[in-house]
Amino acid sequence: MTTTRTRAVRTRGGLSVRFDVRAFTVVVLLLVAALAASVVLIGTGDFPIPAVDVLKTLVGNGNAGQEFIVNDLRLPRVLVGLLVGASLGLGGALFQSISRNPLGSPDVLGVGQGSTAGALIMIVLFSGSANEVALGALVGGLVTGFAIYLLAWKRGVHGYRLVLVGIGVSAIVTAVNGYLLTKADIVDAARAIVWMTGSLNGRDWAQVWPLLVLCAVLVPFVLGNARGLRMMEMGDDVSYALGVRVERVRLLLMLAAVLLTAGATAAAGPVGFVALTAPQLARRLTRSPGPNLVPSMCMGATLLIVADWASQRAFGADQLPVGVVTGVLGGIYLLWLLVTERKAGRI
Repeated sequence: MTTTRTRAVRTRGGLSVRFDVRAFTVVVLLLVAALAASVVLIGTGDFPIPAVDVLKTLVGNGNAGQEFIVNDLRLPRVLVGLLVGASLGLGGALFQSISRNPLGSPDVLGVGQGSTAGALIMIVLFSGSANEVALGALVGGLVTGFAIYLLAWKRGVHGYRLVLVGIGVSAIVTAVNGYLLTKADIVDAARAIVWMTGSLNGRDWAQVWPLLVLCAVLVPFVLGNARGLRMMEMGDDVSYALGVRVERVRLLLMLAAVLLTAGATAAAGPVGFVALTAPQLARRLTRSPGPNLVPSMCMGATLLIVADWASQRAFGADQLPVGVVTGVLGGIYLLWLLVTERKAGRI
């Protein structure tokens, strides 16, 4: 049995706050890793910049050329990567906690595919602009999430039913996406394929601000409901007995998870498997029960930035979209997870 070491901090007003020392340490280390990888990534490209010069430029002491490259070209891309990774990590943790299933992620449940369908409709049928494609992805994710919730409802929404319904919806939406591609002309089809890969290439401040606002609203809301989410992992009956309005909390947190996933997909395309792997890796590092929301956020951000850096180091700047790297690594992790769950008798 894994034990967690907690400490209590008492404020002057008499408020006592308990926190897990190991989880806190993991969060700090992941934040340091994410920031360090971000600095290295900003300095990586056709015009390499040493990490020291990147830091000087970020505080306003770089030359004109470095300020243009760092602040206008590379910093927005890195910020989008951090926000997308954090959104996917948090969204994945919410889905897995609500479904009480390690496979309950947006990749498996079809929310990501729904966002892709919304974007493809805007690209293929309306030749929409970048902002219209992003809006289509957001709406597509919301519609798909709402459909999954309704189809999984039967005197409440329960874990495996949610996963099974999500897998079925994912298969249907994937078929719709394939049909849309067959109806597109060659230019729109090429544009759609590039978007569907999931990439941080060409991202600028126009993607940073909407995603930052979305996270600024949803992250405090989710963390404010963390206590109810933790209780819900013990079962609905226990949660009801402890005063948690289970269906209300579940619906609101699912809505938040869908918005986080759809917003991340709208900003960077369907970056695969970060939402699946980040919560699982965070839980293994913290060895802590519960949803591990903050560690999952930090793990998602770190994973995406490191994956983008690895793709640039291995294949050169703008040669391999980050979605390819996360898809390969996430697929390997998913196979390992399935084997592990089967040996444990849970699937």
